[in-house]
Amino acid sequence: MPTFVYMTRCDGCGQCVDICPSDIMHIDKTLRRAYNIEPNMCWECYSCVKACPHHAIDVRGYADFAPLGHSVRVHRDEEKGTIAWRIKFRNGKKDMELLAPITTKPWGTAFPKFAEIPAPSQAMRDSELLFNEPKYIRLDDGDLRSLKTAGLKLKEGVYY
Repeated sequence: MPTFVYMTRCDGCGQCVDICPSDIMHIDKTLRRAYNIEPNMCWECYSCVKACPHHAIDVRGYADFAPLGHSVRVHRDEEKGTIAWRIKFRNGKKDMELLAPITTKPWGTAFPKFAEIPAPSQAMRDSELLFNEPKYIRLDDGDLRSLKTAGLKLKEGVYY
């Protein structure tokens, strides 16, 4: 279910742009409102829907899930720590409410081992590299390595 933006509710804060993993949420330069530049490339993660403080982003349902005339509303309640999805079917008689806890945790609390590692700097977040990527794939020195250059030997078709 790709996302779309209600322009009258959007104030152009850009939180949806910052959180979109597929980089398809953009701010219109003249209207200063968010919009989805490529709905069919939407990953359907709904991060933008959940992050929008003005409830300006909604989802389009597929015909097999929610026929024409339906609506899907999302409400994030920080105080209660919940995200509620409300589906209203086109006949108006049937509503479905799905309630889920917000599982976002502050840095270092979700995974205790990460508490020992300092939070990534702004330069690290702006980088194309993943968290600790150079260390784990051994690119610290800038040289691409293979199993053979890492000192492993081929024995019976398997590197040891």
